[in-house]
Amino acid sequence: MIFEGVLPVLSVLAALFLAGVALMFFGVSPLAAYRAMFRGALGSWYGFSEVLVKTIPLVISGVAVGFAFRMKIWNIGAEGQIYMGALATAAAVRFLQSSSQFSMLLAMAVAAVIAGGFWGCIAGVLKARWNVNEVITTLMLNYVAIHLAEYFIYGPWRDPSSLGFPMTPPFPPSARLPQFLDTRVHLGIVAAIVLVLIFRLVIRWTRWGFEIRAVGDNPKAAEYAGIRYGRNVVMVMFVSGAIAGLAGMTEIAGLQGRLQPGMSPGYGYTAIIIAWLARLNPWGIIIVSFFMGVLLVGGETIQVIMRLPLASVQVIQGCILFSVLAFEFFRNYRVLLVRKERN
Repeated sequence: MIFEGVLPVLSVLAALFLAGVALMFFGVSPLAAYRAMFRGALGSWYGFSEVLVKTIPLVISGVAVGFAFRMKIWNIGAEGQIYMGALATAAAVRFLQSSSQFSMLLAMAVAAVIAGGFWGCIAGVLKARWNVNEVITTLMLNYVAIHLAEYFIYGPWRDPSSLGFPMTPPFPPSARLPQFLDTRVHLGIVAAIVLVLIFRLVIRWTRWGFEIRAVGDNPKAAEYAGIRYGRNVVMVMFVSGAIAGLAGMTEIAGLQGRLQPGMSPGYGYTAIIIAWLARLNPWGIIIVSFFMGVLLVGGETIQVIMRLPLASVQVIQGCILFSVLAFEFFRNYRVLLVRKERN
């Protein structure tokens, strides 16, 4: 049990060491880079607030993939589901405009949840009906969703007054999430915390949560006990996609105020690292998401100060994923050296 708690810390330390080696190849002192990174992210109120801004979609996306991972359904498509949620949000703003902020935000949230859930449900149905590998389907659906959103951004929904830049018209005030304390931190932070609580409640204290855990721990035993595997796969993938879709809604309604290319800088992919590093623990998802937010905001700082490319931050994230997988291997398997006796 002690090793279980130390494992994520060891993974991060190993990742920072590997990333430090990579930074040395860029001609930068790893200690100086990390110092500048954490100072830029946590050394001022503005930096801290920007970390919270990054943390919001990461927490929601982490809950989305963690929910599916708990049943050992590998939803790699949170990025596409985020885009579908954002696309549906923009559609709600375009076709269901209302002067009432409550009605407008409710319509946007419902549209995002349905769109993201539908996108996740496609892979769920294929998995339940024909046992199609969900890793492949969810990964491929990411590209379909991203390009579908870009079709509307560059095409019929493009703002004619954007001076040639690809983006939709700005959302009206009724379609924007309130922001707090003169920062960009928005109401989505409340949604993120509520979703973490719901995740914990459903998995630990409901019958459906028991079924999810049972299928994840032993699918054959769960099926023998009468738990319907196919139905749960479809339901879990719908809920997982719906939560990711909500992340897309909060991102453009709370922060960007319109739909534009690159609205998600890989939040759905980063959520995979978050879920595994947090060991699928809802409280751990908050902590790891905050840490990833520090890396993203601090990475922007070292890009400016040390003139490092954006890839430097992605290298650190990649090192974290590699370290998590490596430590997961040694957690599940023991390497034994056996001396082969000669006859």
